[in-house]
Amino acid sequence: MKKLRQEHPALPPVLEPNQDYGRLVDQVSGVILRQPAPRFWWGGFLLGLSLLMIFMLSTLLLFGRGVGIWGLQVPVAWAFDITNFVWWVGIGHAGTLISAILLLVKQDWRNSINRLAEAMTVFAVTCAGLFPILHLGRPQVAYFILPYPNTMELWPQFRSPLVWDVFAVTTYFTVSLVFWYVGMIPDLATMRDRSRNRLARRLYGVAALGWRGAARHWQRYRTAYLVLAALATPLVVSVHSIVGLDFAVSVVPGWHATIFPPYFVAGAILSGMAMVLTLAIPLRAAYGLHNMITARHIDFMCYLAIATSLLVGYGYFSEAFFAWYSGSGYERFMMADRIMGDYAWAYWGLILFNVLAPQTFWLAGVRRALPLVWVISLVINVGMWLERFVIIAGSLSRGYTPSIWLNFRPTIWDFATMLGSMGIFITGMFLFIRLLPLVTIHEVSELVHHQKQLEGRLGEVAR
Repeated sequence: MKKLRQEHPALPPVLEPNQDYGRLVDQVSGVILRQPAPRFWWGGFLLGLSLLMIFMLSTLLLFGRGVGIWGLQVPVAWAFDITNFVWWVGIGHAGTLISAILLLVKQDWRNSINRLAEAMTVFAVTCAGLFPILHLGRPQVAYFILPYPNTMELWPQFRSPLVWDVFAVTTYFTVSLVFWYVGMIPDLATMRDRSRNRLARRLYGVAALGWRGAARHWQRYRTAYLVLAALATPLVVSVHSIVGLDFAVSVVPGWHATIFPPYFVAGAILSGMAMVLTLAIPLRAAYGLHNMITARHIDFMCYLAIATSLLVGYGYFSEAFFAWYSGSGYERFMMADRIMGDYAWAYWGLILFNVLAPQTFWLAGVRRALPLVWVISLVINVGMWLERFVIIAGSLSRGYTPSIWLNFRPTIWDFATMLGSMGIFITGMFLFIRLLPLVTIHEVSELVHHQKQLEGRLGEVAR
């Protein structure tokens, strides 16, 4: 009996016992095929559409008048736009972590939340990719950054970190989108077979690529899924490392630090895990998915938040230590200004939200109080945005020459663009919830099958 439990140590705690395959499939597919859209879905979808309209309005004004509608001015040429870019890229990291890395290390608890995390990654990276284009000032010539044969003999500067961003983010988005779609193919076939609407059945059938569940289908699917997971895993480190290098290769006080690439990766995973919790907890309650997204899943995500929070705290300490140890007066002043200057409110806010708040997850009572976990996850996302704002706007506002010091003052259009990007994310997520399976049906069903086999073998041994 001990050997059997050692072979499958994670199976019994992850899903609730006595699950039935047919009921699980009906429960997940019923969210789309049978249940009318609940009121909360309409409320969230209309909220997303409203914010999306704000984004379109602010973008049209930006194209017409230029980036002067934002609060950008010398020396703060990067502010909300690049802050939002880094923030959204970070949020997208949890999907790859949960889906790819945990798949390769055979962590079965990922099965109930990986689809949600993958969808979150696709929409978050979409939002991130818009901000560098909007920031250009001349977005109609954004294609100049691409290496294509042209009569002007104009080629990108490959030594520029901003060119690295283009390749890193587009690669990450492409691999994440393909990984998300390939993982859905068996579930799309299930939706095709259970749908009663002819149009829906045809659309799901086309998307399922002729899946029939044959042995060769499963063999090719598992091979492709593992290959994509192996491709996506290095991107977790490389993408946000390159974003960190945008700052680290410069000579701006507060940016020129070797700690930035790993520090940015840890912060990205923290913000991504917080966003997964922010989405999973209300969806679990709204659709009655307590038997799939269990308290154990919440525990695991809280543990990951604790670990990455400690890494982020180490990064904050390293920044302060390096500023002092470097002996540079500029670096020391930069750190003192963050702690006691005009942006001190944001600095101490990120310390509170990103380092201290997640440590409450050590307490089992906090992890069991899901409304409190949800609030803390929101707080972490706010803290991660403040971190990027302090690094970007705070550092640029205090350069080498006091004569050019200037605090950044956002305009209403800075906030409109930021909130509008949230509208893109919210609208995309609610459409995903309504049109595609929220939980990976075939992986959860396989986990239930293994769990029942284990229970049967344990019962035989006990007898």
